[in-house]
Amino acid sequence: MKYRLILRLIPLLLFSVIAACQSERDSGSRKQKTVETLADLGALPLEVVHPNDNPTSKEKVELGRLLFYDPILSGSRDVACATCHQPEFNYAEFMETSIGVNGMGNGSKRRFLAPNDIPFTKRNSQSVLNTAFNGIANGQPYHAESAPMFWDLRAKSLEEQALLPIATLEEMRGHGVSEENILAEVMDRIRKVPEYRQRFAAVFAEETNLVTEKNLGKAIAAFERTLIANNSRFDQYMRGDSNALSMSEKDGLRLFLKTGCAKCHNGPMLSDFKLHTLGVPDSHNLKESDAGANGDYAFRTPSLRNLRYTAPYMHSGKFANLQQVLQFYEDISGGKTPNPKVREEQMDTLATDMNVNFKDISRIVEFLNSLNDDDFDKTVPEKVPSGLKVKGNLD
Repeated sequence: MKYRLILRLIPLLLFSVIAACQSERDSGSRKQKTVETLADLGALPLEVVHPNDNPTSKEKVELGRLLFYDPILSGSRDVACATCHQPEFNYAEFMETSIGVNGMGNGSKRRFLAPNDIPFTKRNSQSVLNTAFNGIANGQPYHAESAPMFWDLRAKSLEEQALLPIATLEEMRGHGVSEENILAEVMDRIRKVPEYRQRFAAVFAEETNLVTEKNLGKAIAAFERTLIANNSRFDQYMRGDSNALSMSEKDGLRLFLKTGCAKCHNGPMLSDFKLHTLGVPDSHNLKESDAGANGDYAFRTPSLRNLRYTAPYMHSGKFANLQQVLQFYEDISGGKTPNPKVREEQMDTLATDMNVNFKDISRIVEFLNSLNDDDFDKTVPEKVPSGLKVKGNLD
């Protein structure tokens, strides 16, 4: 009798175990399919946070502006910060990868002078606009002193970022001065310009040694923190104006969240500022494949703000428009790895688990265009204290 009872119970026990396992799998699946909400995004702050050791002033910003546009900072005096970060291109540049030293021309017409042995810059020129908010996250204190910079996060703060291109061969240094000596050479040049001596003295009056590398970085960073575009229609919507977005843009926002874009593109800057391996194709401008800072082809999540003005996209500049970017994500979620140097197991699952469909792409692009804000400072000085060409050799 007991034996028969046990036989009857076995199927019930097996069913219970299977049901429990299925429940666990379903639960795990539900966890993986968590959809971000509007609360995972955010409006940009109305005010900029400055580092404690670099408070802003009108005089410091103007000094930084002049330095930003002055080719005196480059080895051959032919390239300024503004050569590759131009206001008409949202303080970026309309090129796959930039031509810095030994170049001539503007935008897509820029070319190397002959003879030339300078390579293209390694990566696509990122916009300087809104970098005052780099690293910002919802509900967390913001520290301008440690803001992440560059595609590979190799610099913290705008102050540190401002000096690195000066020492980079293909960006601003060239062959004329060694990497070890270029900043000392630049500071010596600046000290010889009377107007710069006067402006540094007015801005850093409390210091004994005024014209220093540190103060150069501080002045340029102070100017860059004024380059903000924080009142897009999306910002207005997030601040409570429900009519700031059209119905189709709201539908695009819903799809943006549903497809998983916000797993990496979140917070007020729509970036988690982390490194991710996506298998983006290399630029043909490079002689060698760009494996990123850690050799694993991981690059920082870019901000999605003001994308209308900053094409082409990704670290290699390989995608000419937003439709191509979203089609790329559709491809990798379908199992493709566009860069042959990247192995399948290296690919970030946050990207490969996305659910981007071709039919949704146009509406997502509509939403992304609501992140544009054209109301930012585009003032270009008529001249710079060195007497060199403003912006460098562009024409």
